[in-house]
Amino acid sequence: MLILGFESSCDETGAAIVCDGRDVLSNVIASQDDLHVEYGGVVPEIASRAHVDRVLPVVRKALNEAGVGLADIDAVAVGNRPGLIGSLLVGVAAAKALAWSLGKPLIGIDHVHAHLYACSLDRDPPQFPALGLVVSGGHTSLYRLESWLKMRRLGATIDDAIGEAYDKVATILGLEYPGGPKLDKLAQSGDDRAHEFPVSLLEPGSLDFSYSGLKTAVLYAVRGKPVRDGKDVRFERDHADLSESEKADLAASFQLAAVAAVLKKVERALENTATGGTGACRSLLVGGGVSANSRLRAELPTLADNFDLDLRLPPMRYCLDNAAMIAGLAHEKLNAGDVDDLSLQAVPTTAC
Repeated sequence: MLILGFESSCDETGAAIVCDGRDVLSNVIASQDDLHVEYGGVVPEIASRAHVDRVLPVVRKALNEAGVGLADIDAVAVGNRPGLIGSLLVGVAAAKALAWSLGKPLIGIDHVHAHLYACSLDRDPPQFPALGLVVSGGHTSLYRLESWLKMRRLGATIDDAIGEAYDKVATILGLEYPGGPKLDKLAQSGDDRAHEFPVSLLEPGSLDFSYSGLKTAVLYAVRGKPVRDGKDVRFERDHADLSESEKADLAASFQLAAVAAVLKKVERALENTATGGTGACRSLLVGGGVSANSRLRAELPTLADNFDLDLRLPPMRYCLDNAAMIAGLAHEKLNAGDVDDLSLQAVPTTAC
């Protein structure tokens, strides 16, 4: 069964052809980094206009790379939630038009849930029940999964997501957009014990995340405490006053604290694995852009071994937003008879 997937939740335009939910025949992504770099972040209007320009060429390339035609497609899937509303609308409109013209089933997919499914692409499916961790620019969430179609959110960020904190700290350190990967690289040459930044755990037993305090701690470490000058607020210094080694130490110390918070919350969840389910977790599924982070990928195997879990980290090509994960999860929904009609809407938020 061949499914054509669309992804346009933020600033990547993606199309993919996936066979039987796991065999990725093509996975094409058009990045917009060059369009947003001068603004230091994604500009929604620019992103949505770029999707309009790129969606059809991306679909044509995905079909060509897979060696199939539109007549071979069995269903059309699209990430319709959550994301930037203008960006989502482009993908949803394109998917609905194509599904209607081909007379094929249309399947709307939760983009965050699809990040967890990325662990199952090009490999055997994991064992359930599982604990799912999504770490990305917009989301830091924990899920309990009984199956791909039955999951419950256990915790989520109450302010900044981990990827958002990475990008903001990168800006504080004077790194160019996209800052997260650049900060990760810089941290590898620094001393992670040079600064003792807070590891936010919130109240005892909480599975929620908070990164606003860590981000602010780094800001003060770089620029000093703010001083009021009349109606204006100024800082003692900025990143230009730091040496490269000092920046590296700050990056490494930030990364230590950021990843430590994730590991602690995963450990908390695993210590109470029966919550909302029918038994102990057998797998740990990780997805989202920050799943490419070097420190997180290095430390998760030890944690998984301690709990005798099958750790599933997505290959690097499936960490960022992509359409293969959309098409893959759609296969599970299609097999369950869970399809949508042309009233499918783009929804900027996630329900769970």
